[in-house]
Amino acid sequence: MLYPFIYFTFTVNMDMKLKVGDKAPDFKAKDQNNNVISLKDFKGKKLVLYFYPKDNTPTCTVQACNIRDHYSDLQKLNISIIGISPDSEKSHQNFAAKYTLPFPIIPDTDNKIINDYGVWGEKQLYGRKYMGLHRTTFLIDEKGKIAHIITKPKSKDHVAEIIKAWEY
Repeated sequence: MLYPFIYFTFTVNMDMKLKVGDKAPDFKAKDQNNNVISLKDFKGKKLVLYFYPKDNTPTCTVQACNIRDHYSDLQKLNISIIGISPDSEKSHQNFAAKYTLPFPIIPDTDNKIINDYGVWGEKQLYGRKYMGLHRTTFLIDEKGKIAHIITKPKSKDHVAEIIKAWEY
């Protein structure tokens, strides 16, 4: 008996305009709990902005749970974290409650922050090309500058990648 071979690729073909050393684009938005969050709130602190495509999908869930499971490690290092995706506030509320996520998630339904950070672009899945969000993480230093960009985060080990990138 032959088993079908499932083939898929993700093409990262985005022209990320931001680079290490650039000033991080400012934002002001409400999280899943209706709290207003702005980049300015994190002045003098280390911040991780992680962009992910969709709530409750396997890879996004693994990534969020990895952050949840190691959240106290990030707090001990004085690193704040915010998730951002194009899902709705209601979707984020359900996702955060279902997996007991202790960090804010910003719904960016109009893709303003996503576009400002340059993480929207062409993708390919099963040979079909489409526009979507590229999973990307930005580490922003105490002065609001981009200290590191992780363009292909390892969902199962994302916190380890973040800590290593900060060179602890």
